[in-house]
Amino acid sequence: MMQAALQWLASFRLRILFRTSFLLLALAVLAMAVAVLQEEKQRSYDSYQTHVAKTKEQIVARLRHPAGQLALLNPPRGNGAVPGVRPVVLPYSAIDFDDQTKVRNAVEMAGCLVQYKRHGSLCVAIGNNPWAGGYIYAAGTFASDALVPHLIGDEQLDGAHRLRVTVSLRGETYRWLAPFEPLPGNGTRAEGVRGRFTGYVERDSPNYKGARPVREFRGWVWQGGRCLDAGEDDGEGDCARKSFFSLRLPVDALREALFRAKKPQWPPPDLDQFRVRIEVLAPGEGAAIFDSDEPGAVPPFSLKDLSGLLLPGETLAIRKAGAAADIVQLSGTEDLAEPSSPLITRLIRRLPVASYDAPVELADDIETPLGSYRVLLKGDARSVNKTLAAVATRVSWFVGAMLLAIALAWLVMEIGIVRRIAVLTRRTRGLSQTVHADGGLERFDLADLRGGDELGILATGLDDLLRRVKEDAERERIRAGQEKDMWHAVGHEIMSPLQSLLALHGASDDPSHRYIQRMQQAVRILYGSASPSEAFASSSISVQALDLARFLQNVADNAGIADLVCTGVTAPAPVRADEYPLEDVFAHILKNADRYRRPGTPITLRLDSSESTATVTIHNFGPQIAEDFVERIFEYGVSDQAEAGAHGNRGQGLFVARTYMAKMGGTVTAHNEDDGVSFVLTLQRARG
Repeated sequence: MMQAALQWLASFRLRILFRTSFLLLALAVLAMAVAVLQEEKQRSYDSYQTHVAKTKEQIVARLRHPAGQLALLNPPRGNGAVPGVRPVVLPYSAIDFDDQTKVRNAVEMAGCLVQYKRHGSLCVAIGNNPWAGGYIYAAGTFASDALVPHLIGDEQLDGAHRLRVTVSLRGETYRWLAPFEPLPGNGTRAEGVRGRFTGYVERDSPNYKGARPVREFRGWVWQGGRCLDAGEDDGEGDCARKSFFSLRLPVDALREALFRAKKPQWPPPDLDQFRVRIEVLAPGEGAAIFDSDEPGAVPPFSLKDLSGLLLPGETLAIRKAGAAADIVQLSGTEDLAEPSSPLITRLIRRLPVASYDAPVELADDIETPLGSYRVLLKGDARSVNKTLAAVATRVSWFVGAMLLAIALAWLVMEIGIVRRIAVLTRRTRGLSQTVHADGGLERFDLADLRGGDELGILATGLDDLLRRVKEDAERERIRAGQEKDMWHAVGHEIMSPLQSLLALHGASDDPSHRYIQRMQQAVRILYGSASPSEAFASSSISVQALDLARFLQNVADNAGIADLVCTGVTAPAPVRADEYPLEDVFAHILKNADRYRRPGTPITLRLDSSESTATVTIHNFGPQIAEDFVERIFEYGVSDQAEAGAHGNRGQGLFVARTYMAKMGGTVTAHNEDDGVSFVLTLQRARG
């Protein structure tokens, strides 16, 4: 009973193996997914370190630019800062306000311009050197019609374009009104207008009779000649044009503070409390065409803008050398958390990664005219886990789909294959019962595969069937032996008359003597062989010294081929070869050359010698050999002629030539020429 149960259980052995294989495949998919996660975590961490380094370099590069220097010298204002335009500290000691190009380059490079609507902009600043004077500089642009000048001697200033400048600091307020006055030498309006703003202390009354210009107030304006709106007249017609102005505002409170102490503090500590307002007024009493207090202005670059370069979890701290506190601390904006699987998140957190626990901190120093600043960028490697978990959650369906595909494949194979194998097993068992032949095939012995499972039953049936095949093979072997005996008899009967012919033509100078010996050698080679190719391959050759020049001349004289030209045979060329096989080699090649040459053209034999080898080139004029056929022509049984066997062409001539040349230590190759084909035979020179 136990033996029967074990035999029954053994019939399920392959099914258990099959199902275990699918289980291992599913586990391999899970292991692959975990390995990919670990590799991606390592790559993401390495990439994150590279990103932090690039971010640091980008931040440092921006801070070393004049716009970044401006941001460092003017950190973000605190909660108590006065709203409106305030002066900023420039990374320059002063501005050459009289030169339009220099002023433009200075404010644009520093990036201090506040952008307004309708082509307006304004930069209000002080130099970083206190000894350049207690001045506030202002430069910017506004759009207006053609500037209306103030006429000399006119006591009313409201009939011209003018600036109203208001500066409030330390409880004092300075007000100036500066009308536009053109400079002499201006050309046409299309070329632009240059002029200045002459500053007067502002009065409540529009009458400025007896008012004198403020001596230290300097103002310049340059209006372009092109219209801002496309399609309008750029000539003498009236249209909106862009003007650029530059001001130097004298502030007595600043200049006086410079001389109150031995070492004045610069920039002023209360610079955030300064307020500057600049208005551009058109002729008349209308509203200002430009007002620096207009809402909606776009401020210039500041240190807070660097937060856009930071990823979630990254922090940036900037501290001035010698200071106790940072001037700014920025953090990356937290993105909206993507959904992630808690299981995948815990798995990624536990995956080991080299140097993952090392802090990611990078620092650098920025030099400015007012001191050195330390930049410290800290990264958070934990963000790698969050990002990777979100990505892995999105693609986890792919792993699930693979597992589902494995399950479906197992189910299909279980129903469609394993079940059919079971049916085939039962039928094979019935088939084996009909085999009664004895013995088995020695080469295909399946006895070791006999067993009680599916494969064992199939092997048992195949073993019984192969016994029948063994009988057929044995009969074929007997028939082959009989054919071999017949070859022996035929060879014996041929050798006897050849021996008699050799006796009749025994003289060495008799041409028939040489050909009878070649026939005897051919019979000896094929005598007792199963196939011609095996006979040629197993033939033995006696290599000895042979004068190749004399041999070639003899071949040319006795080959029986018309127009056969032999050159290069004037000097002896001893080589290592066997005369009769070498003669067969030349006979086969010359036969092919004669068959394919163009009618009326010669076949040339050229001998070339060197210290170690002798080379014979057989050339005929005719068609070339196909490139993919050049090497195949030396294979046994290969011929390009249809029904070659019917015409006596067995495709073995060139095979014999290469076989004999190899046995003599030489080579034979075929090459296509422009006018035909060349066969090159190379033999080793004989020594001594």
